[in-house]
Amino acid sequence: MTRKDTKVIKIGDRVIGGGNPVLIQSMCNTKTEDVRATVEQIHRLEQAGCDIIRVAVPTMEAAAALSDIKREIRIPLVADIHFDYRLAIAAMENGADKIRINPGNIGDCHKVQAVVDRAREYGVPIRVGVNSGSLEKPLLEKYGGVTAEGIVESALDKVRLIEDMGYDNLVISIKSSDVLMCVKAHELIAMQTNYPLHVGITESGTLMSGNIKSSVGLGIILHEGIGDTIRVSLTGDPVEEIKSAKLILRTLGLRKGGIEVVSCPTCGRTRIDLIGLANQVENMVTEFDSLNVKVAVMGCVVNGPGEAREADIGIAGGVGEGLLIRRGEIIRKVPESELLAVLREELQSMSRERDV
Repeated sequence: MTRKDTKVIKIGDRVIGGGNPVLIQSMCNTKTEDVRATVEQIHRLEQAGCDIIRVAVPTMEAAAALSDIKREIRIPLVADIHFDYRLAIAAMENGADKIRINPGNIGDCHKVQAVVDRAREYGVPIRVGVNSGSLEKPLLEKYGGVTAEGIVESALDKVRLIEDMGYDNLVISIKSSDVLMCVKAHELIAMQTNYPLHVGITESGTLMSGNIKSSVGLGIILHEGIGDTIRVSLTGDPVEEIKSAKLILRTLGLRKGGIEVVSCPTCGRTRIDLIGLANQVENMVTEFDSLNVKVAVMGCVVNGPGEAREADIGIAGGVGEGLLIRRGEIIRKVPESELLAVLREELQSMSRERDV
């Protein structure tokens, strides 16, 4: 089962599954009860390219805050619920576009049924989430520990529980911090269900380690045609999750548009501050995310001009200066101190040309 064959699920005004574009998610790290802080963070995430946002709902105050938050944002709002089924019901009553639950920690079947009944009433999809750390004792004993097979069985058991209650407006999430186990689990579950899959490597770590693990895991899973929506889980500013997710999707050819920055690794021939410049360029180009262009930042006159010509616009460094190259043509020589500003001006010009 590949993403084009999965069931289409509507989340607010967005859809996943059925071959629709893979959507990017993140989760706020603010206190949901703090409406202003949460809305401000969601606005930053929206600007960065987040398609769906999730917030924690650990209290009734947090559930009540959802209605105020929803009025101020433009993307679908997902409520993350653990343990108390009443919070799931309250979240839906306050406008949640989707809820995330693990039926195993909600409790008795009548509590899960109450959540399902309210989801049916409001037309709210349920994301059934299972993490490797929440695997039930019988499955740990059956498989001799945490395994991909156990994670899949746990998730499908919970899906069947909700299906038996007459509801199939579902999304499945199976996550592990073990990258290869996570890959195997997704390969297994994709053969056994047509529900759309929310894919991520849980507890992946800090910006560096989390990006590497997420890129490897998500890259393999998505390249195999599996996965309908993704989250890159990082310990840090959630805006970084969006940047990473977009780059993963673009690298795999699953999302078009946006600026791709390529830069050389530097060597002894480099005579400008290429590392500092490349980082400045990468931050600067976020202003022009609607452009679909490649920007090259190259360090020397040996390979730089040739490689920069392969980009839509590029810089090739010299001694305290650089060449500005646009669509294969050397435009002019620019002092090193002016390279960033001149590159921004050229991108502004390309943006105006596109809008004409």
